[in-house]
This record gives sequence, C-alpha cells and structure tokens, in this order.
Amino acid sequence: MSTTYQEALAKLERYCAYQERCHLEVSQKLQALGMIPQVQEAIIAQLIQDNFLNETRFAQAFARGKFRIKHWGKLRITRELKARKISDWNIKKALEEIEPEEYLTTLERLSDQFWNKHSGLEAWKRRQKVVQALQYRGWENDLIFESLSRLKSDN
Repeated sequence: MSTTYQEALAKLERYCAYQERCHLEVSQKLQALGMIPQVQEAIIAQLIQDNFLNETRFAQAFARGKFRIKHWGKLRITRELKARKISDWNIKKALEEIEPEEYLTTLERLSDQFWNKHSGLEAWKRRQKVVQALQYRGWENDLIFESLSRLKSDN
C-alpha cells in the first residue's frame, strides 16, 4: 500500500505539530513512508510554507530543552545540532537562548553535585571524575577548571 501526497502531508503535519522537528527528521520520516525524492522536497517545502517546519525554531527549542532538562553544555548542544545538519547561523541563534548567568549557575550546581557524589575518592581521582562527567555533557574546559578551583578552595 502506497501513501498519497495528501496522506503523507497530513501525517507530517501531525508529526511536526507534536514537537519541533528538523529537516533531517522529516526527511527520514518521509523515506520511511516510501516517498520519492521529488515528493519529499514538495512536502518539506509545503511544511515550511505552512510554518510546521522551522529550523531556527527547532534549534532554539532543542538548545533550551537540552540545557534545562539534561544540563548539557554548549559544546554538546552544538555537536548534536551539527549532527542534525543545522546551519551555523541557527546554532548561534539557538545558543543565544541560554542566559549566561543561568549557564554558570547550572555549571556550579553540577560541579558540586559530581564533587559530592565522589566524596570517597582520592582528590585527584575525584577531580578526574568531575572533569569527565562535565566534559561528557559538553561543558567548556576553561569553565570546568574554574569551577574545580572554586571547589578546591571551598574544601
């Protein structure tokens, strides 16, 4: 059973209305529906025209969500957006959604959390664990080491 243009468009409108999507996710969904490339392009163009698909809006929502919910740093957010083929301009706009004060406050809270989590370890090993955890989440090294030096002076 093949999907018609109108059926596919209706499915993709619901798919995009449920949550923000990027062009890559929509293309993959259309491929899964078995749509040919010309029809895929036409549906994507229609979704953009009807404002169901907006890459800037997606990138901004993605950055806000990953920062606030998963506590990712800017490096991880950037890496994940690039993997979704988001333009550098849209990535820059998305990162502007994160308030600098909130960013640093979150880093301090995470540093404290990881530091306390590994309290039974030797100081160098504890420091290593905190650095690894924060780097994995995409925080910048200079900010990580500033935060660690504050932790060391507190303890």
